[in-house]
Amino acid sequence: MSRVAIELIPRDTESLNTDLALLRQIAPEVETINLPDLLRLPLRSWEGAALARNHGYTAIPHIRAIDIAPEAPLPCAEQEGIGEVLVIAGDPPPDATHRTWPNSSAQIIARYRREAPHLTVYAAFDPYRRAPWQELEDLKQKRDAGAAGFFTQPLFDQRMFELSASWLEKDRVFWGISPVIGPKSRAYWERVNHVVFPHDFDPSLDANLAFARRILTEIRARGEDAYLMPLRVALDSYLGPLSDLLRG
Repeated sequence: MSRVAIELIPRDTESLNTDLALLRQIAPEVETINLPDLLRLPLRSWEGAALARNHGYTAIPHIRAIDIAPEAPLPCAEQEGIGEVLVIAGDPPPDATHRTWPNSSAQIIARYRREAPHLTVYAAFDPYRRAPWQELEDLKQKRDAGAAGFFTQPLFDQRMFELSASWLEKDRVFWGISPVIGPKSRAYWERVNHVVFPHDFDPSLDANLAFARRILTEIRARGEDAYLMPLRVALDSYLGPLSDLLRG
């Protein structure tokens, strides 16, 4: 496995600095932080990336395609120390006064390749939210636009992992893994991302750790990349038991 990134939510400066310092203690072998861009929070992804760099990490901030005005400069294009970005389409903003534009991810990826060729630009892959043919059509457009690889939405099923691997067999992939602990967490993924869990899915911490270990072991054997999204779980309780698999 080339790299394992950890996705941390940049809620605010204080909490992100705390998480970054804790992560350094729990998993000192981790070198890369993946940072989503959530409009309901005060800290944007590139601001979180600057904090991550201050802690010695490589940072991959998310860029929302629909937020970028046609003539506006591209986020992170000239930000010191940023060499990679992940372009996502972007959900509708929670605040109606937040201006958006009808950009596709592929359009913004193409802009980055033209205007900021020094950046490595990744795209998103989500096998759950819509019909596979639609996602695969988008996948081709993102490849053609110049995407260097794909970050998958977290996967929760060995069979979905294998199916997705067949679709992405020629691409560089960061495979997403996230714990789902308890019924509320499961309901969130089903409601927001339309995830279909296997009938025997176990939402306990031990079962989630066993799944993460199994998938990370397979990803390592394939020589591919991964990112862990430790949502709604203490960093040490989830990442600590997996520390031996987090080395790049």
